[in-house]
Amino acid sequence: MFDLSWGELLIIGVVALIILGPRDLVGMFRTLGRMTGKVRRMANEFKSAMEDAADEAGIKETADSLKSMTNPSKMGLDKINEAADKFDNWDPTKPSKASKDIGSETSKLSEERAEAAKKIHEYSKKKGTEKREAEKAAAAQKAEASDPVPDAPKAEDQA
Repeated sequence: MFDLSWGELLIIGVVALIILGPRDLVGMFRTLGRMTGKVRRMANEFKSAMEDAADEAGIKETADSLKSMTNPSKMGLDKINEAADKFDNWDPTKPSKASKDIGSETSKLSEERAEAAKKIHEYSKKKGTEKREAEKAAAAQKAEASDPVPDAPKAEDQA
């Protein structure tokens, strides 16, 4: 309520000591202490009266029911939280129980895929060889067609 620091309180105390004197200062502090006690008792009485009125009106029960409604375990969110925790703690390097069951099927698939890859490789190798041979044959035919008989003497050379 009041914003007084220790330095300000010390200055007020020194001024009060000078103005009132040491004898009257003790009485003033005693009176101030009694007044502070009365104010605190009145505040506590007011607070307890307000709490009693709230209890009679059912505010406390309403607050408790609101707290229970927002409780995740009562709303069925336990399983969602567990799933989220499993997801957070998931380690991809460790195989799960489901992946162990699938492991045998995966090994069968990997063998089949390896065989298929081998067949594809052999077929592409065979086709590549056939294509290179066809290209060599076509190049040889083209070379023969473009080059007339090289051994025949030309008419200009004879004259």
